[in-house]
Amino acid sequence: MTLATVLPVLWFGVIGFGVLMYVLLDGFVLGLGILAPFAQDEHQLDHMMNTAAPIWDGNETWLVLGGAGLLAAFPKAYALILSTLYLPVLLMLIALIFRGVAFEFRFKATRGKPFWGAAFALGSMFAAFAQGLILGALVEGNAVQGGKYLHGAFAWFSPFSMLTGVAVLFGHALLGATWLVLKTEGRLQQLARTLTRPLVLVVVAFMGLVSAWLPFLDSRIMARWFEGGHFWWLAPVPLLALLNALALWRAAVQHGRDARPFVLTLAFFALGFAGLVLGIWPNIVPPELSIWEAASSPSSQLFVGVGLVFLLPAILGYTWWSYRVFRGKVEADSGYH
Repeated sequence: MTLATVLPVLWFGVIGFGVLMYVLLDGFVLGLGILAPFAQDEHQLDHMMNTAAPIWDGNETWLVLGGAGLLAAFPKAYALILSTLYLPVLLMLIALIFRGVAFEFRFKATRGKPFWGAAFALGSMFAAFAQGLILGALVEGNAVQGGKYLHGAFAWFSPFSMLTGVAVLFGHALLGATWLVLKTEGRLQQLARTLTRPLVLVVVAFMGLVSAWLPFLDSRIMARWFEGGHFWWLAPVPLLALLNALALWRAAVQHGRDARPFVLTLAFFALGFAGLVLGIWPNIVPPELSIWEAASSPSSQLFVGVGLVFLLPAILGYTWWSYRVFRGKVEADSGYH
């Protein structure tokens, strides 16, 4: 094995880990915004937002890590994704900015509090939907010529990408609901428990629809599961996802184990992500751009990797510390200043 063979695999793992961490950690904050319309009053929405107030902005560090790592290690993939999917990427970034501004301004507003609450909800919904669009466009796959998709700036627009956009939106809502079960008590926790079971059904249904659609896509992701005997060692992933969903369904109404629904939802997302990675491997942009074809030179990857050796432990340490400091239940009268 040479560096040119090994380094792209390592960087693919680092970027995948960063993206997964972002989805898991910022996903529940987006979920809080998606669930904001279900708040019974402004005070309850305050309580919902206060559960994430001390840690929400640090979660986006993982998005920056994933994007910067993609640029440094796989510039061809970065150029293809950003140039072709710039409209949904732009929508996601604008929505995240809108969400962040609304999050801060709402706590300071007096007369405009309902407006900023609505802005927080809309920013979260559009950001989650845009992430699903990007995911759907990548999974669907399109013919590439000259470093661009043949269908141009709207190659991402299709019924499948719309489906994945809605699926990701409901998935984030499930993360938000189980986060509230973990972090709250009383009326708000009961509301979250009431929402969790229907969301489990919706998310599982969307996962089934997406899986049923995969064999008909140009990316041939589902085909890889059945070629060369791959199915026998890949089969545990969907089986575990199904068992996880059943356990989550039961945990949603089990009092006294408030952390279990959230942990199971994290595991559900992780299994779905693992299935996606196994399906597209060794491509970074389906159907035909592999990680080795998209990789930068080994010297460039090594140079950036030196910084990563220091940066990644710092991000992991900060994330662990912040969640440890702010662990436990958040009371209804807690304030954010």
